[in-house]
Amino acid sequence: MPVRSLTSSVLKWPDRETVDQAVREWVTEEGRKHAELRRLCYFGSYASGNWGVGSDLDLIAIVANASEPFERRNLTWNLESLPVPTDLLVYTEEEWKRLHEKGGKFICTLDLEAVWIYP
Repeated sequence: MPVRSLTSSVLKWPDRETVDQAVREWVTEEGRKHAELRRLCYFGSYASGNWGVGSDLDLIAIVANASEPFERRNLTWNLESLPVPTDLLVYTEEEWKRLHEKGGKFICTLDLEAVWIYP
């Protein structure tokens, strides 16, 4: 999490390399808890390199299947060990396939900037 320097009022925020390493360690642990996990990436400001103080981390997990509705799927994932606030979108493989078939700006942007880190 962000820390305040003891000698100034400047906030220090984790850089891309720190966040990338933390996510890679996190997915190793969470992958053991979520056998349905097939792929994981991050996108947004940390993927494109324009992160700054206050930037959050945007993750996408693709799972084999899910019994929960889309808006509740991320509740079983522990995001607390990540160094910045994190949003997690969890898609099934079928939903991910349909997103690609449908196209649109979101999926095109993801295809360009997503950093896939799992498997």
